[in-house]
Amino acid sequence: MYVIGYDIGSSSVKASLVEIESGVCVASAFYPKQEMAIQAVKPGWAEQDPEQWWENLKLATASLKENTKVKPGEIKAIGISYQMHGLVVVDKKKELLRRSIIWCDSRAVPYGEKAFSFLGKEYCLPHLLNSPGNFTASKLAWIKENEPDVYERIYKIMLPGDYIAMKLTGDIVTTVSGLSEGIFWDFKEEQLSSELMNYFGFDRSLIADIRPTFGTQGTLLASAADMLGLQKGTPVTYRAGDQPNNALSLNVLRPGEIAATGGTSGVVYGVNGTIEYDPLSRVNTFAHVNHTSENPRLGVLLCINGTGIMNTWMKRNVASEGVSYEDMNRIAAEIPIGAEGLSVLPFGNGAERMLQNKQIGCSVHGIGFNNHTKSHLMRAAQEGIVYSFKYGMDIMNEMGIDIGVIRAGNANMFLSPLFREALACVTGAVIELFDTDGSVGAAKGAALGAGLYKSPEEAFSSLKKIEEIEPDGLKANQYIEAYERWLNRLNGCLS
Repeated sequence: MYVIGYDIGSSSVKASLVEIESGVCVASAFYPKQEMAIQAVKPGWAEQDPEQWWENLKLATASLKENTKVKPGEIKAIGISYQMHGLVVVDKKKELLRRSIIWCDSRAVPYGEKAFSFLGKEYCLPHLLNSPGNFTASKLAWIKENEPDVYERIYKIMLPGDYIAMKLTGDIVTTVSGLSEGIFWDFKEEQLSSELMNYFGFDRSLIADIRPTFGTQGTLLASAADMLGLQKGTPVTYRAGDQPNNALSLNVLRPGEIAATGGTSGVVYGVNGTIEYDPLSRVNTFAHVNHTSENPRLGVLLCINGTGIMNTWMKRNVASEGVSYEDMNRIAAEIPIGAEGLSVLPFGNGAERMLQNKQIGCSVHGIGFNNHTKSHLMRAAQEGIVYSFKYGMDIMNEMGIDIGVIRAGNANMFLSPLFREALACVTGAVIELFDTDGSVGAAKGAALGAGLYKSPEEAFSSLKKIEEIEPDGLKANQYIEAYERWLNRLNGCLS
């Protein structure tokens, strides 16, 4: 028996096939091979066509099946992981009304700020655990004011994972975890926030019906089964945002455990067993995949928008033609720690929540025309990403989350030895790398939701640690010195 997991990212869509008995991923595929386009009509905007996600899901599934001899009937469940905080709107025919406003789009910041001011922190923080900020609810408010013709035709709003589930099953449903990431969920009342809905003037009918994170959320349509080469009626039994799902894939489910990613954006995600919040909403708290009202499990999420996308920009615009990411890592490592006084602030991918929704852009500081080279820029860029992690993790420490061990998949920025070394040294944390990813996590989530595993312990018994990176005491002081210089430059930009 097998399960399929899909990971709907902003760069690509990945599919993985996991064998239930062994827990091993037997095949994976992703599309497109180049990064998906993000439309930025105006500065700070970011949109994608959801049909692009669906087309790439079909291509990834076809590639997956080409490389295996698994029969459709042997695939028992489907799980979905997806890019968080996006907004998809459809009409009564379930047809798209516009492109999706995705996670790194910052146009809705003023709408969230006005809502926070009107509703007050005395309501927002204890009830929503966040400011409405730049999340899905605020993005819908932007459409309501700026595209009223579109808004009037909306039948349902969805997160990206809800849309993919609709394409698979025909059903429009969501989860408490999903509603919480959109800042629609009232944790005190344990229901949709009537205060927020009333403030924005949203009708309750726009919100999809709620299903459990683990459990049957719909079954595969005949038409979708034909397109994908799967069996009609296969259940979709799990969905979660990419960061809660990444934590699941690393078996991070208990209070005090920490997961991290370094893809297009960078995330540190810690699990809390009590309902806490940051008074400045610089980090955000959402319902984790295993959250219940009786047994709270909240994911505290630090997001840095300008992470892998910063490294990609360096590859396209600074590195010489033909230089790979691996080459960049090697070249950057030849430069001394601190890049001889050069600092990069990697905040060029929209407003940063940990900077209180300020959009300061990416900037380079301390450049010397006589001594700095492309290699210095590559080093300073990677270090700058690491230092932005450190900046945010200090905020999490203020909330009482002690980060001693960070679990991560062996992918994206964590493939860079320089990045791993710098992060361990500047934070003092041990980094544990595992051979897993979001699509594998989604597959195992599907198996849990379908009852094919009895517990998370059984589901993740095959999870193998492949490397452990401890702080280097001899280098730590050099990294801390470089971080303090970086921090002073950041504070100068924020003042």
